[in-house]
Amino acid sequence: MKKIIFLITMLILILAGCGQEKEAKDKGSEDKVQEEVTLKVASLIPPMTEILELVKPKLAAESIDLEIVVLGDNVQPNSALAAGEVDVNFFQHVPYMEEFNRNNDAELVPIVPIYFANYGTYSKEYNSMDELPEEAVIAIANDVSNIDRSLALLAQHNVITLKEKTGPYYTKADIVENPKNYKFEEVDLLMLARMYDDADAVVMTPAYAAPLNLTPKSDALITEGDDNDFAITLVARKDNKDSEAIKKLAEAMTSPEVREFLEKNYDETAIPAF
Repeated sequence: MKKIIFLITMLILILAGCGQEKEAKDKGSEDKVQEEVTLKVASLIPPMTEILELVKPKLAAESIDLEIVVLGDNVQPNSALAAGEVDVNFFQHVPYMEEFNRNNDAELVPIVPIYFANYGTYSKEYNSMDELPEEAVIAIANDVSNIDRSLALLAQHNVITLKEKTGPYYTKADIVENPKNYKFEEVDLLMLARMYDDADAVVMTPAYAAPLNLTPKSDALITEGDDNDFAITLVARKDNKDSEAIKKLAEAMTSPEVREFLEKNYDETAIPAF
């Protein structure tokens, strides 16, 4: 009888040991699933960087460490993404991304649009487009996608007339009517705000107007609105666009919290695109 009891006891101990080993393995597997992932995102200025800071704690709760890399110009974020130095970027609209792809044989892809940066025309001296004199100088960004955007905005408000678009972008050669013979000075995107003192008018996004204490609703002579293809968009590469971490970032950036943040803090400048 003692021998039988001993064998039963040993069997119970063995089964208990197996159970604990399985539990330990399961816990190890769970820990592996929850292992922290670092997601690098390149960006430039508020509200882009502020949106990323806003969603960072939510991603941390899902074991995603969002590393925000703030760069100094509008070329580096795409170069860094194409080179694999960052995982995503958040600073541009899709036409700008497409131009980078064409010029650099890159495969950047849009993930989700976040907000429309309400494009506008500003003037330090004049209160309306009608007041701009003959041969006034209008400063516009010098990259092809934003030349297209600037000319389209002016045509939208009948300041100029453009011929029918045949290529991907409008250029100054597409202007068929310019009644006041305006002169268009092309400058680097980051130089637009500085042109506010020198040009008769400047066409720019609210992000570059903000340091001048200008907003589209209060100060722009004309604005673009949201009927366009220029939403500021989260962008990844073709090879990582389906990663779980990027999907969770996209979900966080299109949450009610982000919408509320934009409507509360940037109601004059950023129109939610989701």
